[in-house]
Amino acid sequence: MTESVWLLLAVAAGYLSGSVPYGLVLARAFCGIDPRTAGSCNIGTTNIARLCGKKWGAITLLCDALKGTLPVLGVAYATTHMAPEQGSAGLLPLLPLFTAAAAIAGHMFPVWLRFKGGKGVATTVGVFLALAPLELLVAAAACIAVIWRTGFVSAGSLVLSVLLPALLFFNEKTGTGVLALCISAGVIWAHRENIKRLRAGTEKPWKK
Repeated sequence: MTESVWLLLAVAAGYLSGSVPYGLVLARAFCGIDPRTAGSCNIGTTNIARLCGKKWGAITLLCDALKGTLPVLGVAYATTHMAPEQGSAGLLPLLPLFTAAAAIAGHMFPVWLRFKGGKGVATTVGVFLALAPLELLVAAAACIAVIWRTGFVSAGSLVLSVLLPALLFFNEKTGTGVLALCISAGVIWAHRENIKRLRAGTEKPWKK
């Protein structure tokens, strides 16, 4: 197959995987709730945990992370083992990055929900678990520390999104760092209302 076909398949795999609204499916199936019309009206982990309990919130987090991890690993495996004759030149080494970006775009703008999805944090965790696990673990530890200290998931998510690209650039992983920086901009934009509430002191802690 040509590089353009590989690119199309990689982007399609990432987007379609990322666009599956697990939070909505789980909340409807097991709690009888449409999270788009309750709580913070978001299909992400925090709102599902508030509406359905921590167990379903954790399951949503896992599913939303895996829908980023699995296509990235799958594309990396496919391009390595199914297209060895094309070597390491051209677009092939970059396909996992395109897949990662497409998966996060799918989560934030799913075609099935009229392009109104989650804020991208869990799927970001998933794709970088495949792309840069060491840097992700450091950023995730900082995220958890901020959530534990402040009680605000949004604050921890913002710390993760800012710290991750900084760590990647520091470790001279430029390509992955550029991807993380672009994703960080998207995550911050998706959290713009949370940022306003944090500044105003009206943001709800995750336990409430």
